[in-house]
Amino acid sequence: MKLLLDTHTLLWVFGEPERLGDRAARAIVDTRNALFVSAASLWEIGIKVNLRKLDLGKRWARQLDRRMADLGVALLPIALPHCERLSRLPHHHKDPFDRLIAVQSLAEKLVIVSRDKQFDAYGVRRIW
Repeated sequence: MKLLLDTHTLLWVFGEPERLGDRAARAIVDTRNALFVSAASLWEIGIKVNLRKLDLGKRWARQLDRRMADLGVALLPIALPHCERLSRLPHHHKDPFDRLIAVQSLAEKLVIVSRDKQFDAYGVRRIW
């Protein structure tokens, strides 16, 4: 299975794994699954660090990059087809980062790993 980790999921994998749902935790450690994180999630993290809504330390980007590599999480870039599809996406979710994650899930046929039930309105596959 190809899994797209939501932003909170990525942060909890490395900082608070006890907050993960049981099914999500099992799927993440299952080596048969391919793990991805959207560039939108890294952008969101950077904004939250800048606004001091999230404190990950001074070298957060380097540490996150290393941890993602250790776990085998690949970066999913934002491509023009994602943006084009986003322009047609209904407004079920107000968070622009989550809307982009939903579009990437649909376009790339990825299962979102998230506790956010609002993704379900888009018809994506989601586990938690």
